[in-house]
Amino acid sequence: MEIRNIAIIAHVDHGKTTLTDALMRQTGMSTDETSMDSNALEKERGITIYSKNTSVFYKETKINIVDTPGHADFSSEVERILRSIDCVLLLVDAQEGPMPQTKFVLKKSLELGLKPIVVINKIDKPAARPEEVVEMVYELFLDLGATDEQLDFSVVYTASKQGIAKINLSDESTNLDPLLDLILAKVKPASSLEADKLALAVQPFNLAYDNFLGRLAICRVYNGIIKSGQDVIVKNLNNETRTRRITKLFTFQGLNRKEETEAHAGEIIMIAGLPNIYIGETICDNVNQELLPAIKIDEPTISLDFLINNSPFAGREGKFVTNRQLKERLEKELEINVGLKIDFSDISSYKVYGRGELHIAILLENLRREGFELQVSQPQVIIKKIDGVDNEPFEEVVIDIPEKMSGTVIEKLSKRKGQMIGIKNNNGQTRLNFEIPTRGLLGYRNEFVVDTKGEGILCSHFLGFRPYVGNIEKNELGSMVSMISGKALAFSLWNLQDRGTLYIGPNIEVYEGMIIGNVAKGNDLAVNPIKGKNLTNVRAAGSDEAIKLTPPLELNLEIGLGIMNEDEYLEVTPKSIRLRKKFLTENERVRSKRNK
Repeated sequence: MEIRNIAIIAHVDHGKTTLTDALMRQTGMSTDETSMDSNALEKERGITIYSKNTSVFYKETKINIVDTPGHADFSSEVERILRSIDCVLLLVDAQEGPMPQTKFVLKKSLELGLKPIVVINKIDKPAARPEEVVEMVYELFLDLGATDEQLDFSVVYTASKQGIAKINLSDESTNLDPLLDLILAKVKPASSLEADKLALAVQPFNLAYDNFLGRLAICRVYNGIIKSGQDVIVKNLNNETRTRRITKLFTFQGLNRKEETEAHAGEIIMIAGLPNIYIGETICDNVNQELLPAIKIDEPTISLDFLINNSPFAGREGKFVTNRQLKERLEKELEINVGLKIDFSDISSYKVYGRGELHIAILLENLRREGFELQVSQPQVIIKKIDGVDNEPFEEVVIDIPEKMSGTVIEKLSKRKGQMIGIKNNNGQTRLNFEIPTRGLLGYRNEFVVDTKGEGILCSHFLGFRPYVGNIEKNELGSMVSMISGKALAFSLWNLQDRGTLYIGPNIEVYEGMIIGNVAKGNDLAVNPIKGKNLTNVRAAGSDEAIKLTPPLELNLEIGLGIMNEDEYLEVTPKSIRLRKKFLTENERVRSKRNK
């Protein structure tokens, strides 16, 4: 049976997973109830976080498909997968056109010499403009330095939700056959008898974990035949070798994995029995076998400290509260989360390096759902010295907002050292293009939602490291810090809500040093949230006013990471997310400021 290997790449929310689900339903590999986004967090957020493998069978051909994340924070998932496949389907929204992540994933594909098939998706949208978007994609190919062969790309129009595909917009279609036929015609077969006869060459591009089998490697078989029970040689990037035995071998069939005794060249497989395997290593049966090209992944851009929860409320909600348990869990995360780096040299806290706020927030959300209690510091960008000059990460930001709101957004991003490189108006909507330091973008997303009243869309992707641009002006908010422990009362919060935004409601337990709100003036304010109303026998008009509380701003992980200050921790537990000062008492805070 012939094999084709493809990956579906696109910007976030352009329909990759919907298209993959539709392909599986049409070929009978899944039902209406099943989806590639099977993780609980993926279902809640409506985004793909982890890349996943599936396969469909069409006209006696097996098509291995890798569904990839679209969010910039998970782009490390995309980078390593592109090396292991032979063609990509580049999905572009028929209304939005190419977006930042479209540019990023296409650039990586073209650099590897892949020739994409362009899929203009969501042609059923009322505001769809497919012909215009094809021109925009062609311009993007030119901007990214595509070869003449790559510029001669095939285009197919789809409506993933309806499960239809067309080669021409005027064609009648009831299914995705035109897309599947195009894949068979344009993607070269991965399998061949000649490749089977060559020396074994296998490379892992993803990792998984099984409680019974341990670490699993998801690999592409480039040459030869690999068998279950076979002794293999694993060569790392330094050409060091070790011998291991394959204990289990699986191929992908729809959403399920199927145990096999052997796999031929061109197949995508999952193998067990290699406990220390890493992405990019070469699996072979000959010590003299040349290393396969290394899989490189872009470096992290932000860092923050993870430490155990030592607040007065520590241990109330979590099952895992010790330093050892946290370290073991983070070490396990490193086995499958390749965009993450962790420094374990300090025993009191662990420095975690990630690709962005969402990347870190997803890790924290997984930890708290598993029963961990921990604290994290404010995210900081990574400063690198290049040729003796400080360099910091920069991002390209694309913003779609109503025209009347563009002035506020341009003003705020300019203050944060953002440079506008493009502006377009279309039907009352404005698209702004900025290049901005990651430092300037940290904490801005929450402000952006408020400034645009939820009507704006902000997307970004990593550009690279550029010279440090100096101090960035931000609207620093002060913190409303509880000076006492107890239960917050409505009367006290009613008097405090005029000073700023509250993070808690009445009858919530607080402790000394916990942050219960922010202060617009920018200075920290020590407050007493548990003070009750003094009752007397004297009655007077106006003294018994009805207490009207404004609903508090409920903290979640993204909001907390965005608004916290340098001298604060975000306390993360299975049931609560709180902000607190690093030093809980007023005396300790004053002393720490003096020592700076």
